[in-house]
Amino acid sequence: MTSCTIHIKDEVNIKISGLEVSTRRKLEKQLKFFMPYARHTPAYKLGRWDGCVGYFTLGGASYFNLLDQILPVILDEGYSIDIDDQRSPHNFSFLEVNEQTHSQTIWPKGHVHEGTPVLLRDYQVDAINKFLANLQCVQEISTGAGKTITTATLSKSVEGYGRTLVIVPNKDLVKQTLEDYELLGLDVGVYFGDKKELGKTHTICTWQSLNILEKRFKDGESPLSLAEFGEDLVAVIVDEVHQAKADVLKSLLSGAFANVPIRWGLTGTVPKEDFEKMGLISCIGPVVHKIAAKDLQEQGVLANCNVNIIQLQDTAVYSTYQEELSYLTTNTRRLDFMATFISKLAENGNTLVLVDRVKSGEMLVERLPGSVFVSGAMKTGDRKDEYDEIKTSTNKIIVATYGVAAVGLNIPRIFNLVMIESGKSFTRVIQSIGRGIRKAQDKDSVEIWDLTSSCKFSKKHLTTRKKYYEDAGYPYNVEKVKYL
Repeated sequence: MTSCTIHIKDEVNIKISGLEVSTRRKLEKQLKFFMPYARHTPAYKLGRWDGCVGYFTLGGASYFNLLDQILPVILDEGYSIDIDDQRSPHNFSFLEVNEQTHSQTIWPKGHVHEGTPVLLRDYQVDAINKFLANLQCVQEISTGAGKTITTATLSKSVEGYGRTLVIVPNKDLVKQTLEDYELLGLDVGVYFGDKKELGKTHTICTWQSLNILEKRFKDGESPLSLAEFGEDLVAVIVDEVHQAKADVLKSLLSGAFANVPIRWGLTGTVPKEDFEKMGLISCIGPVVHKIAAKDLQEQGVLANCNVNIIQLQDTAVYSTYQEELSYLTTNTRRLDFMATFISKLAENGNTLVLVDRVKSGEMLVERLPGSVFVSGAMKTGDRKDEYDEIKTSTNKIIVATYGVAAVGLNIPRIFNLVMIESGKSFTRVIQSIGRGIRKAQDKDSVEIWDLTSSCKFSKKHLTTRKKYYEDAGYPYNVEKVKYL
């Protein structure tokens, strides 16, 4: 019997030696996935790239968390297997949490449960204990389920063994996450922009900040390397982990932080595409649990929602999606109609409007007196001030780009959520709706407004979104509107 050796180099990376070329080619093919957007890249069009991302190389390199897919092929080929485990041994023992774990802490003013003890909900307890039982894994936890208090509890549970690093997608979420860590009295610091607090037990940062840190070190502009930054790090927790598909974040988790034994990911939307999902599994771990928004709505934890699809009847024809989108989001007559429509909605409560482009947002705000436009150009503190106004406002209109506001933000008192040409991205659509379904003291339902078009590409994307709404259990209706 031919033998091979699996060299476990760290908590992420493996290399298999002793395999015949034919076996390696079979594994390479099995763990190769086509990226749909590749068709639009010059490299693919010129035949320089096959449009695929691979998770097994001809040299035998792959990922520890993919062994469940690799081993059956190796065994089927008749190999015996030796193990060369180069990891440092660890012996973790965690106490299970319960709903009373933080009961000595009181929710602050402005929280939906202000003045009452912090009690973990049963599904939060279940999710946290599943994490503690699985040192490398991802959980799909609906927006509004309380992922930041879950993250803070996890950090508190492991702090006896070393430091934790929490990676979030943007600066707004750094500050939002910090609030729950401080609420639980944790020794926490943040690392982003001009604010770099080192020497803390727990650090909250953006992946962009880590990337800049490494680049500055390599360029000789900073004495601090990622390796030093990660000293005594025992756990990496990635919030909104669906964004871990970014090459930079993947390289961090399988590179500089490859020896970190505990790695947990939380997201409201596990990607549907195999090439993205495999990226999460390879550098963090398998998906072990799901808490669906519909289940939490039925329990009364999240606000009920109804999706109102307003399909404007357009006659314009374009050969590319980008040309069509430019027309749909900047045409003055369409914007005039949408502004009037949004103004009427806002008479019934605070309204969040999500747009694809900065120019669209600026043009829309010009037509909405008293509204405010939130984009990446606005300072983080100013954005937070605008979001905080929602707590006491009644008819406020915030127009924001999907990139800034569609993921993770906790702004419960939204009574109308308007998505303008939200496209066909599963993550964008479901995460956007997540901005609206959080409950508030005076809110138990939200109206979702999907403003779209009868144009070629927009119509196709709407068909895709309807499938997402059906899968999520969100009721929807369609109204075709002639506005010209």
